[in-house]
Amino acid sequence: MKKTTIYDLAQLTGASPSTVSAALNGTWRQRRIKESTVRQIQSIAAQQGYRTNLQARGLRQSRSGLAGLIMPMYDNRFFASLAQSFEVEARRRGLCPITVSTHRDPEEEQRTAETLISYAVDSLFVAGATDPDAISRLCRDAGLRHVNVDLPGSLAPSVISDNHAGAVALTEAMFDARPKGQDHADERLKGRIYFLGGREKDFATSERIAGFREVVTRRSGHCAEEQIVATGYNPETVARQAQVLFQNPETAPRALLVNSTIAFEGGLSFLGSLPPETVESLVVGCYDYDPFVRYLRFPVVMVRQDVEGLIREAFQLLTSEPLIADSAAPKIIKVNPALVTPA
Repeated sequence: MKKTTIYDLAQLTGASPSTVSAALNGTWRQRRIKESTVRQIQSIAAQQGYRTNLQARGLRQSRSGLAGLIMPMYDNRFFASLAQSFEVEARRRGLCPITVSTHRDPEEEQRTAETLISYAVDSLFVAGATDPDAISRLCRDAGLRHVNVDLPGSLAPSVISDNHAGAVALTEAMFDARPKGQDHADERLKGRIYFLGGREKDFATSERIAGFREVVTRRSGHCAEEQIVATGYNPETVARQAQVLFQNPETAPRALLVNSTIAFEGGLSFLGSLPPETVESLVVGCYDYDPFVRYLRFPVVMVRQDVEGLIREAFQLLTSEPLIADSAAPKIIKVNPALVTPA
């Protein structure tokens, strides 16, 4: 059976072959072709069983129509939302998205980047990589446009959340919170507000800790090292650390800023073992967002990162910025997160 060609579709639709081609390869917006015309062509192409030969098209145009995203895991709402936003934005631009999780393994990150490069992806988005510069070197050797998301590198442009500003806003809101029957929150939280979870050497966590320290020092006079308990994201580890903090009633936390919903899962498992009156007197903040948190029996102040804004800015950066020269400082765009206060 003879395969349907673009020229066959042109005869069936009454459009020119170049219009048919643009409708099928995603470039119709640039050519200002009517969407109704595009839908008609795509519908007839589907009826005729037409399939674009991506490899042949890539050879002709030096484009594959593929956009790649490397990310650590799908283990929290932030990364899951990031992948979803990436796919929506890629398809809106006529691209086919490919999303791969690399399990925070630097060797797997590089192998994945090499594989995507071999498939001639048009662009690569590198989210939360353990070694973004190593991936940048591979992309530069291949002449591939790429952008870092969530975690900056020194060899490519980056779009990141303003973690410092988010932590400042969250910590301020925690100081301003008033548990039942409590006043003078600044004095009440002096030495008794803690940062829990994450790794201090991680870029995002270090920025959040800096914002936390800034507010705690300004509002209570001092932030001691023991008020920073950044021992990872593992929920079981966080639960054990929370248990240690609450062992001595004289120094037990009156406020907890928990770094990410993954760490919050561990903190919550421990808080559930405390008497209700103890939990209700706490001020709790979470640097991440989950809508189900609002149904807890105590209020939680949250920070919601603008995932859609991160992806939108990353696509814009790729189309507006030239490939970065080795001697040039790469551009970093910061996207403000939003503070979500309890109802």
